[in-house]
Amino acid sequence: MWTRMSSDDIAATDRTDWYQDVVARTIAPHRIKIADPAGFHASAKVLKLGHVEVSRHVQSDHRSWRTPRLIRHSDPETYLFGLITRGRKAISQRRTVSTAGPGDAVLFDTSHPYMAGSPGPEVTAVTVLHVPRALIGLPQDRLDAALGRRFTTRQGIGAVFRRFLTAIDAHATECAPSELPALERTTLELLSGLLAQQLGAWPHLPGEAREQVLLRRIDAFIDRHLAEVWLTPRNVAARHHVSVRALYSLFEGRGETVAAAIRRRRLERCREDLTRLPLPVGEIGARWGFPNASSFSRAFRRAYGASPSSYRQPPTGTA
Repeated sequence: MWTRMSSDDIAATDRTDWYQDVVARTIAPHRIKIADPAGFHASAKVLKLGHVEVSRHVQSDHRSWRTPRLIRHSDPETYLFGLITRGRKAISQRRTVSTAGPGDAVLFDTSHPYMAGSPGPEVTAVTVLHVPRALIGLPQDRLDAALGRRFTTRQGIGAVFRRFLTAIDAHATECAPSELPALERTTLELLSGLLAQQLGAWPHLPGEAREQVLLRRIDAFIDRHLAEVWLTPRNVAARHHVSVRALYSLFEGRGETVAAAIRRRRLERCREDLTRLPLPVGEIGARWGFPNASSFSRAFRRAYGASPSSYRQPPTGTA
């Protein structure tokens, strides 16, 4: 599913031309300058989800320019959202200059000139989303004003989005072709939500997209706090500034209530720990929000048809 390219087998004298071709094919035509072709190494891979693409670039020191002449010659009319995972990147577009490091992201646009490069000799790694301009349903002036701007993905929806991109990088090869449209929809929803939140354009986001983004934020919040006894639907609603009724309404399409989702995820963690940790059953339940051993045992039996103790023990006669 990933299309991969690497400079490992490219002669040093050909690496500038080779990488210029790689960038042209994976992003858009650029002018590339490599200070030390003999020491330059790069790799790239691309995954097509549909209209949206994800690419992963690892490269040593270089500079690239998207010039007016190249734009006139070839323009995919695409927004690029680059997440820095290693090293630093300097980006300049529409009079905005940013230097981004791990955990930062930058929005830029193939239809406007820009410069991107490494501010030092270190190796950089960037995951880039390629999204057709027409698919981001936010005001054009807000998006243009954000070009070249550094975004953080260390908290809130940004952190949710970063974890999602990391999961795509790690697990996309496990997905069947029929699953790619769902990945594309989720990618667009999360990116639109992140941009709307960062640009103060949340009211402009379509209602369904707002709901999906909020649901994913709630999912991430629940997963982070499963071990906390205070994790209840009321507290989840309060932390996300919605009513309990609105929270339950969000979950209606999933076929389980908020409370059921919390209980199921806690029991899944307990089941994992029962097979890998030599702790008393009651302690394992308490680790994941079941302070009462009896109620934990009853909930576990209802979910899995066996008590926690019998689930942990192998059947009689097995090795």
